[in-house]
Amino acid sequence: MTGPGRRNDNEPPIGRRMAELRMRRGMSQQVFADRIRKSKSWVDKVERGVRTLDRLSVIETVAAALGVAPDVLLAGKVAREPVTDTGGDVERVRAALARHDIPGSGNDGRPASSLAQLDDQAGYAWAAYRHGHHPRVLRLLPDLLDASRQVCHTQTGNACAAALLVRVYRLAAQVLVKVGEADLAWLAADRAMSAAAGDPWRAGLATISLAQALRALCQGRLAMTAAVTAVHQLDLAPSQVSRPDGTVLTGTLLIEAALAAAVSGDASAAGELTERVAHLACADGERHHDGTAFGPTPVDLARALVAMWIGDHQLAVVIHQRATSGNAWHLLPAEYRAAHLIDVTRAHLDLGDPHAAGRALVAADRIAPMETRIRPASRAALTAVLRAGPTAADVARLAATMGLSAASR
Repeated sequence: MTGPGRRNDNEPPIGRRMAELRMRRGMSQQVFADRIRKSKSWVDKVERGVRTLDRLSVIETVAAALGVAPDVLLAGKVAREPVTDTGGDVERVRAALARHDIPGSGNDGRPASSLAQLDDQAGYAWAAYRHGHHPRVLRLLPDLLDASRQVCHTQTGNACAAALLVRVYRLAAQVLVKVGEADLAWLAADRAMSAAAGDPWRAGLATISLAQALRALCQGRLAMTAAVTAVHQLDLAPSQVSRPDGTVLTGTLLIEAALAAAVSGDASAAGELTERVAHLACADGERHHDGTAFGPTPVDLARALVAMWIGDHQLAVVIHQRATSGNAWHLLPAEYRAAHLIDVTRAHLDLGDPHAAGRALVAADRIAPMETRIRPASRAALTAVLRAGPTAADVARLAATMGLSAASR
């Protein structure tokens, strides 16, 4: 049986790949060690093969600091199946985000869309996101970004137009995190913050996406600070918090802050934030809209991930099993459920239970196939499961679908 950090005889050592990528990016061992919160001695031992990378959570941290997908460290670059290759769509989104001019109406022979039409289109795109149809969202985004910027420019001062632009930039940021484009996601989230124009409500929504992008960049402390600051700004604007969905926004921001604290290794802050958000959770059901999700079940799911990221994997699995056993779990968006199942595979793998990790990935694929098949985290987890030994038939089928079976065994 082999672990996540072990390799086949014909593969270069994982430490050598880490060293090559580090040097290619011009980082000294000390600078790299500081980024991943390890000692220079630890980095040196891994690169020399004295110490093995055998925990998926550490492999993902190292990969993020190097700006690569975890499977590049685990097994080299793996060719993607065309159905999950979103590279061309991502480049079109990148081009749309890079534009600073305001697209003119009628350049393609079509009249400019109205604000109401664009709001409907944004609603459709967010619905696709909630169902995990991320390639479809990526295809919609370039035109939606251009049209939303145009209508916001022509209706300067219109709060609804500003809200639309924030909504579209947020969507871009969140789907880009899914496909492993953290830097580009940060750019989209930053644009959302600028479009929020100081409005506490819009800024709070934009901060959800900003915190997710910062976590993907291994900037947990910055993500926590951003989320806590947004909550403070909402607290200073009672009219915003008193809105019917005010608790949902505040609660979602506190969940993001707790997760960011855990990722950055601040167990004390993560615990305090989790307790604070638990007091807000109502027993009247789960509520979610456009990337926000709040209620007892999202809080419990966050507790599981916090426990996992601070190293208590057994507690993480116990909380996860409890949170996913009730009816409320099935009412959450497909994207949300599949994403959680993918994230929690870290706990299963670090507990030495690759079969449970495989079952979680198969379950995630049944809920939201594209969520599972395009995320670097799920590819890395499945690679680790395959390396651990014989797998169930459904896991092997998923691996074959994702083009991983031959390269990862």
